[in-house]
Amino acid sequence: MKGIWLENKQLQLRTDIPIPEPSSGEALVRVLCAGICNTDLELTRGYYPYNGILGHEFVGVVEQGPEHLLNRRVVGEINAVCGQCRFCRSGNSTHCENRTVLGIVNRNGAFADYLCLPVENLHPVPEHVPTEAATFTEPVAAALEIQQQVALRPDDRVLVVGDGKLGLLVAQTLAVTGCDLLVIGRHRDKLANLEARGIKTGFADAVTDRACDISVECTGNAQGFAIARRALRPRGTLVLKSTYAGKLSLDASSLVVDEITLIGSRCGPFPPALALLAQGKVDVQPLIHARYPLSKGLAAFAHAQTKGVLKVLLEMENG
Repeated sequence: MKGIWLENKQLQLRTDIPIPEPSSGEALVRVLCAGICNTDLELTRGYYPYNGILGHEFVGVVEQGPEHLLNRRVVGEINAVCGQCRFCRSGNSTHCENRTVLGIVNRNGAFADYLCLPVENLHPVPEHVPTEAATFTEPVAAALEIQQQVALRPDDRVLVVGDGKLGLLVAQTLAVTGCDLLVIGRHRDKLANLEARGIKTGFADAVTDRACDISVECTGNAQGFAIARRALRPRGTLVLKSTYAGKLSLDASSLVVDEITLIGSRCGPFPPALALLAQGKVDVQPLIHARYPLSKGLAAFAHAQTKGVLKVLLEMENG
């Protein structure tokens, strides 16, 4: 089968990869569509020493697996866990000590004709949700994780920093809570997608120092972190949603003096993400900037790394 293979920070399109054979408890999924995200780009820059097929945002059709899933479109949670370690036993399986992670840690990913995942990771896609939209389930779930970690009230003043793919999804999921939300970025055209949904937006000069209860940093760079930090009142909460390829310097003393709560946030719940997509409460179509066949995957990656580009999708050619 074909796949986009990463090795020693170099990408290649391979056509000689064997179709995977599912282990006990796993399903074989024929991939229909997959999205390139910032984590994929960071992996090519050495964020984590991964070799193998990239990709973790996908929609596919189950070809081998339990009868209730056969021939159905599915999305999949990316952490394959052991179920036995202390984290699994305590209900925190996304931190499983023995986990593999689709396209990220010791498990070939979704930029290929086929992939394997545990059956328990798979979620059927509602019939009326288009395949392209369902491809966003994983990042929408990641955005929803914030609400699993932080109790949001309607009177909370919340700042989202970043108008990239993740920032736009985080903003839409937070808007559903009715909080007092402001989203800042650098691109008027991207922010316009949120303004059309009634969400307040602006640039960095719209941020009032020490005024927000919660800041969500979605840029993955030092400038975004600095803006998110200065916006927080004492005893505010700073949520970090982005992976950082480089080192981040911060003023630890100010975090102590202001008693800031710092929260890392990544994987989230799939069922409510699918529900939001099914209900039209999150609009992902404006985020799709390009579509490529898998055979043009290297060109797709080059496009995805172009400044200002949002989501680039890979469409499989396996029928």
